[in-house]
Amino acid sequence: QVQLVESGGGLVQPGGSLRVSCVASGSIRRPNDMGWYRQAPGKQRELLAAVASGGTTVYADSVKGRFTISRDNAKNTVYLQMNNLEPEDTAVYYCKLTVFTPRRAEYWGQGTQVTVSS
Repeated sequence: QVQLVESGGGLVQPGGSLRVSCVASGSIRRPNDMGWYRQAPGKQRELLAAVASGGTTVYADSVKGRFTISRDNAKNTVYLQMNNLEPEDTAVYYCKLTVFTPRRAEYWGQGTQVTVSS
């Protein structure tokens, strides 16, 4: 069984930085994609960034230039470095693992709260 555990959320002032991490455990097949999403109160969950096991990345326009996704395949860990944070970045941040063999399957973490406030 695959489990994802996020960590690193917290309270940060506007303009500050934070790095969140997500560790995947269990039987994890490659290739796979790992991504970060967020959901603010009253809003839909949105994709922020994703990285394939080969290293290809995609970003939402709203975070390009401020957020950087990376992964350590040996540790089954994905990171999201967030810089120049704004109050609008306040949300619960979730990671997702997508595997493609033997069939497509998606796994989610429980989320970590990020609050940007002075």
